[in-house]
Amino acid sequence: MTDDVWLPIPPEKIRGLPDGFRYLFWDGGENGEQEFPGDPADCAVYVVPYLRSAAIKHRPLKEMTRLRLVQTLTAGVDDMLPALSETAPGVHLCNARGVHETSTAELTLTLVLAALRGIPGFVRAQDEERWRPEPRPSLADRTVLVVGYGAIGEAIEDRLVPFEPARVLRVARSRRTTERGLVHPLTELPALLPEADVVILSTPLTEETRHLADAAFLARMKDGALLVNVARGPVVDTDALLTELERGRLTAALDVTDPEPLPPGHPLWRAPGVLISPHVGGMSSAFPPRAERLLVDQLSRFVNHEPLRNVILTTGPGTTGG
Repeated sequence: MTDDVWLPIPPEKIRGLPDGFRYLFWDGGENGEQEFPGDPADCAVYVVPYLRSAAIKHRPLKEMTRLRLVQTLTAGVDDMLPALSETAPGVHLCNARGVHETSTAELTLTLVLAALRGIPGFVRAQDEERWRPEPRPSLADRTVLVVGYGAIGEAIEDRLVPFEPARVLRVARSRRTTERGLVHPLTELPALLPEADVVILSTPLTEETRHLADAAFLARMKDGALLVNVARGPVVDTDALLTELERGRLTAALDVTDPEPLPPGHPLWRAPGVLISPHVGGMSSAFPPRAERLLVDQLSRFVNHEPLRNVILTTGPGTTGG
């Protein structure tokens, strides 16, 4: 029997897909209305629809009894973890490391520069045909703290360096040394926060990082500092952030929010000193070619019984991936 691969991209648009599979297109539909393209029980590889709700993504999993690989097109996999308890042991969950670094890092730099240089205010003044020059902070000579120094964090620093920050501080789960210098462990974060003019969150959402930027975290940031979140909304305690924004002590640039989507009437929309983009870190022309290259490589590895890329975990008692 030929294994089925469910793809959220029409297979005819992906060049180089390996032989040995039957490729079926399924992205769930915007409201989850799309019918299954085949029997889920025949699916061996499920490439999770991109930019769909968790309910849509989870919908076929219970019936995928022969499933062996779940491949996301996102760097974060937090929304898939609850559904994996419904799959058989031995299913690999892999993320899209290598796909979103370029696009997310570009947006991060955009948010930092736009917030520091006051671009939202200029846009509003343009709408009102008002000429309103004012001095604004530069990224040059500022200290930037990157919290979550993985592949995306490294790509963010790549783009920060030409703007001449005074220094870049790096934080990850554990201490290590890179070509650019020391990566501090998460335990040292409280001591580093008061030094930073810009704090960028690019960490995965885990139980350890949920509400990492809570009231105590924000209180340790220096007056006038900018918080940038390109991670996941719940990494920040929204109520605590609103308190600091309304006091005017901090500013923020958020590509992700909690709740998300941010509903009409939510106080974050009109909080002073906040710039909001609608979770578009990965939504650029850089995404499709990188996603397609990942899928071709991963499926080739799978069919040839070679080690898979980006294994986050493998289902079953006591089995994990790195």
